[in-house]
Amino acid sequence: MSQPTPPRYLKPMNRLVKGLHKLGIPTGAAMVLTVPGRKTGRLRSTPMTPFTYRGDLYTVAGYPGADWAANARAAGIGTLSRGRRSWRVKIVELDAEEARPVLRAFPAQVPVGVGFAKRSGLVHDGTPDEFEALAGQLTVFRFDPVN
Repeated sequence: MSQPTPPRYLKPMNRLVKGLHKLGIPTGAAMVLTVPGRKTGRLRSTPMTPFTYRGDLYTVAGYPGADWAANARAAGIGTLSRGRRSWRVKIVELDAEEARPVLRAFPAQVPVGVGFAKRSGLVHDGTPDEFEALAGQLTVFRFDPVN
């Protein structure tokens, strides 16, 4: 299988979602994560669809090597926003073993992510087994609240 790449519509769609959130208009389950860029330090915002699993909030990078994931990893802390609400979070990366059950839960929790993964060439059917097999390839983060 070739290296998965983000679909061409992703950047324009991300700009639209960020713009709506700035106006205070939430877009479904999507949230915006803002972290400083690892090279420039400038704030970078990325829409994503976090989900709750066993009481904690997680997100999965849509494809290996995503820039936002490298920025989040380097920052270790960021701001999640939904509409005009925002809160600080500690960003904790899971290792492959910790990520397996979270990835297995992902298809049921984030159906839009399944379609994205299919279009990107990461999975064929979008089953829990396929997503679990991506442990160690896809970045999985847990967001812990910062007091």
